[in-house]
Amino acid sequence: MPRTCFVTIAGRTNAGKSSLLNAIVGEKIASVSDKPQTTRTRITGIRNIDDCQLVFFDTPGLHKPVNKLSEHMLDTVKESVSDIDAVVFMMDCTRKITPQELDLIKSMNKSKMPVILVLNKIDLLRSMDNIAPLIASLTSQAEFQAVIPVSIKENNGVDIVIDEIMKLAEESPHYFPEDMITDQPEKVLAAEMIREKLLNLLKDEVPHGIAVGVEEMKEREDKDILDISAVIYCEKDSHKGIVIGKGGSMLKKASTEARIELEDFFQIKVNLKCWVKVKEDWRNRENLIRSFGLSEK
Repeated sequence: MPRTCFVTIAGRTNAGKSSLLNAIVGEKIASVSDKPQTTRTRITGIRNIDDCQLVFFDTPGLHKPVNKLSEHMLDTVKESVSDIDAVVFMMDCTRKITPQELDLIKSMNKSKMPVILVLNKIDLLRSMDNIAPLIASLTSQAEFQAVIPVSIKENNGVDIVIDEIMKLAEESPHYFPEDMITDQPEKVLAAEMIREKLLNLLKDEVPHGIAVGVEEMKEREDKDILDISAVIYCEKDSHKGIVIGKGGSMLKKASTEARIELEDFFQIKVNLKCWVKVKEDWRNRENLIRSFGLSEK
């Protein structure tokens, strides 16, 4: 009989949740950046191993809400840890657990939800001797199906995480085709790739006020070229100038990096055109949050 397991990846911002999802799926379907709150919505990743289908939900990081967008992001986390088979809870092993993290884990314990604790960034530890006291402290405060130290950056321990998840899979028909790795529309994947490049290139005050919408994505009939038109939305005119850069240098650099990644992902030559527009205070405007696909309500 085929087996399935639906898993939510949860945890604090910048713990490496999206990196883990990409490592498990084997393709880059979630944006990765050292900026907090890179993931804004629930992203589904799918991995088929023999008769087992693993379905993952990558969620926004736990954080203190400061606007309507961040409220939607936290709602997404809460909804994603219900009605699933297991939770992979990720922590940065170089940082102490927060009351918010502990409360969420304990609520899952109370509901009898299996929780696999993944302690990421062990490559940053001065000595692996430091991990044992951390594990002892955490397991004294909450219950875990397994505790796995990993380094996603060095692809160390990812296979152990997969093995532990597969132990929780139950007999069930598969819900997605065998060759499917995500349920995200191609336009959404393209928009996230563009946004990731901006996140990595821009100053700290700008990235959170950026949204990207792909307005057109069409393969030419006479040539093997994929035309993509995208609009980058900012909250302030001053941010628009930073995104464009002197003589258009920043926008050109981000567009070039995004085009290269898009071509690699879609396996076709890409003609990418990006424009920058201002939508003041869009993170507090419900209609704009919905129009950018950042609310499931």
